[in-house]
Amino acid sequence: MCTFLWKHLIFLYSVFFYIFSASLCFSPLSQASKRIMSDHHASYSDYDSQSRSDDHLQTNLPALYSQPSLPSLPSLTSNPDHYQEILSTTHHHCLTTLKGHTSYISSLNLVGKFLYSGSGKEIRLWKGNSLDSEIDHENLSNNVVVAVGKGAVKSLVVLEDKLFSAHQDHKIRVWKINNQESDKQKYTRLATLPTLGDRAFKSLLPKNQVQIRRHKTCTWVHHVDTVSAIALSSDESLLYSVSWDRTIKIWRTNNFKCLESVANAHDDAINAVALSNDDSVYTGSADKNIKVWRKSSKESKHSLVATLEKHNSGINALALSTDGSVLYSGACDRSIVVWGKDGGGNMVVVGALRGHSQSILCLAVVSDLLFSGSADKTIRIWRGSDKSYSCLAVLEGHRGPVKCLTATIDHDNTTDASYLLYSGSLDCDIRVWQINVPLL
Repeated sequence: MCTFLWKHLIFLYSVFFYIFSASLCFSPLSQASKRIMSDHHASYSDYDSQSRSDDHLQTNLPALYSQPSLPSLPSLTSNPDHYQEILSTTHHHCLTTLKGHTSYISSLNLVGKFLYSGSGKEIRLWKGNSLDSEIDHENLSNNVVVAVGKGAVKSLVVLEDKLFSAHQDHKIRVWKINNQESDKQKYTRLATLPTLGDRAFKSLLPKNQVQIRRHKTCTWVHHVDTVSAIALSSDESLLYSVSWDRTIKIWRTNNFKCLESVANAHDDAINAVALSNDDSVYTGSADKNIKVWRKSSKESKHSLVATLEKHNSGINALALSTDGSVLYSGACDRSIVVWGKDGGGNMVVVGALRGHSQSILCLAVVSDLLFSGSADKTIRIWRGSDKSYSCLAVLEGHRGPVKCLTATIDHDNTTDASYLLYSGSLDCDIRVWQINVPLL
C-alpha cells in the first residue's frame, strides 16, 4: 500500500513540475533575459522587501552585478595632477534630504521650481522652498502625492500641462497637471496608452495583430512588458517609449495615438533611450549594444543606421551633451563610454571614464558637466572635452545605489558655475546637492 501511494505521489509531482516548467516558456522574453535585462530589476524587489540597515545594503543586492571594466578602451582621466588641481577648487555639499517615499526612487524630473519623483506606484510633487538653495527647513515636507498608477513608475516626462509616466504594468499614463499653486493633491488622468480608441481601431484588421506568446496575440500598439523609459522629440510633438519587450514605440503627444512600433529593436530588454536635436534616436539594451535610429523625410518608419558595440555588459543609461555631439553610455561594466561624432557625423568611440566601483545606473548632463550615479552609492561629477576629462567630485551620503539624477544651473549663485543636483536612491531618499565648480 505504501509503495502504491509513493508511486502516485511521484507521478503527481512530475505532472506538476512539467506544467510549471511549460508555463515558464510562455514569457515574451527568456528567463535569462529577465535576469539580466536590468541589473537592478530583481535587486529593487529584494531591497524593498528587506530592512534598510547599512549592513543589509552592503550584502543583499546580489543582482546589482558589476562586470569587469573595459581594458581595451583608453582612459580619458589619465592626468592625476590636473585632476587634483580641479578637485581642490570644486566645492559641494548636501543642502537637504527629501523624505516621504516608502519605496526606492525610480525617476526624477525637474520643471522649473517643481520636482516630480516616481517611487513605487506613486508620483510626488515637491515644491516651495524645499528645492531652493536658500533652504527653509520648516517646508521640507511641502510635497503631495499627485498621481497613483497601477504599476511601479519607471520614467517621467513633463510637457506643458501634461505629465507622462511609464509603468511596470506595460502602460504609459498621461496626467493633467493642475494649478501647481493650488491645494488640489491629485492630478486628473487624461489617458492610458495605448488608448481604448487606438486599441479598438487596430484590432479590426488581422495585420495589426502580433504574437506575444504561444497562444496569445495583441495589437502592435501594446507594450507587453515593463515600459522602462520615455523621452520627447526635439519639437515635443512625439513621445518615444522603450520597453523590456524589446520594442520602440512612437506616440503623438497631442492625441496620444501610436504611430509606429519597431519590433525586435534589440536582442534583449531595452533600458534607456536618448534623443538628439537632429532627431537621431539612441537606445541602450541588456544585449550590450547601443543602436542609432533615424527617419528621413522620405520614409514613414524609423530605420537602423548604426550599432555601437563596446560595452561588455548590459547598458543601463544614456545621455547626450547639450549640442548632441557627444553620447555617454553607462553599463554594468563600471565604465562610462564616451562617443563622439566623426567627420561624417557618425558616432565613434572616444574612450572610457573610470572611477565607479560598481554598475553605472544613471547619467545626467547639464552645461558642460556629466553626472553619474552608481550601485556603489556614489555620484561622480565629470567635465572635459575631446579626449581629456576630469572627475571634479565624488558625492557620498546615500545608503543605497543611486538610481536617478536630474540637475539644473543655480542662477542664484554668480561667483562660480553653480549647479543644483537631485539624486534618487534605493534608500528611498532624494538628496539635494549644491555644486560650485571653477569657471573655465
